[in-house]
Amino acid sequence: MLVHICCSVDSHYFIQELKKEYPDEKIIAYFYDPNIHPFSEYELRFLDVKRSCDKLGIKLYKGEYEYEKWLNAVKGYEDEPEKGARCEICFDLRMGSSVEFAVKLGEKRLTTTLLTSPKKDLEQLRNTLQKECEPYGVEFIAPDFRKNGGTQRQFALAKKEKLYHQNYCGCIYGLKKQKQDKSFIDELFSPVNKQIAPASIQARIKLYKKVHLFEKKGIKFEILRQKFLNYRLLSALVKLDKKPIKSYILFYSHFKNAYTRFSLNEEDLKQNLKEGHYKSTKDEILLIEFWRFNAYFKNKWKDFEDFLKCPLSVEAEIKWRVKHFGSYNLSPIIVLEKILPLRYEIIAKSEIYHDSKEVLIKI
Repeated sequence: MLVHICCSVDSHYFIQELKKEYPDEKIIAYFYDPNIHPFSEYELRFLDVKRSCDKLGIKLYKGEYEYEKWLNAVKGYEDEPEKGARCEICFDLRMGSSVEFAVKLGEKRLTTTLLTSPKKDLEQLRNTLQKECEPYGVEFIAPDFRKNGGTQRQFALAKKEKLYHQNYCGCIYGLKKQKQDKSFIDELFSPVNKQIAPASIQARIKLYKKVHLFEKKGIKFEILRQKFLNYRLLSALVKLDKKPIKSYILFYSHFKNAYTRFSLNEEDLKQNLKEGHYKSTKDEILLIEFWRFNAYFKNKWKDFEDFLKCPLSVEAEIKWRVKHFGSYNLSPIIVLEKILPLRYEIIAKSEIYHDSKEVLIKI
């Protein structure tokens, strides 16, 4: 039997129950979910599905990430609600690929772990399975493992096994509706300098890779949730005499004003440029020359370009900020190659917001 898998929280419980109902059946798993966006989230879900299948002793195949094909399939249905026409098209695409793969492997039965998701319509899924399987002569299996407290047991098992529990279904349109009251969608942000931002998808990938490593080494651990103040720099541009210049803005640099301007002359720099720093009274902005910042880290970078390509980790930036400016400092800190006596314009938008993150603790 081929089992289409959507995520580890659904699949881990579903496959265990499936084994009970079909004890003599060889189960093979197929991860085909081109609806998941962004790609990093797709990779994270596959990572944990692989971990789950390894625990259960199930062979797992990874399908192609055919995101453009999925986008074209659901075009015109972007505003459909959950369990609406878009979901039906999405199921058709995923079950269509799954049944073709089942035939390729010579499997005679097909089912999907989507059936155990409380956010999915059971009848809709059964209709799709029947429609896609019948032309190939493949038997579809559509058990209801949600009933009689199944959903509660499913979530309890996921918690016990420390599986990755995603906070949205998967597709960009569902995510957009879920976050419609927020000014930005955190899951769609990734720093251009390749830093790993707190509570980001990349941070979760790093954590669950470590989880897998701990399990392989037999290290006991817990995954705890912590509330904290998160930060995202949504956009930023520094201009010098109306010309954009290269700059670097440190984590937790919060801009009260979307636009700030001030001018420096030679006298200003003589009086205020001390040890490579200049503190503006406008929005408490601190400018720091690269040579000075580099000196704090024992000349870690060979030049400014090297620094821009290979910045500090977020954790290291926060540690430096706390050491020099205190625990609650949110002033904008901008590293420039050189502070010059010219007109400065800073156009920036940032967000400070309540968030939670998973933390891995050895026990």
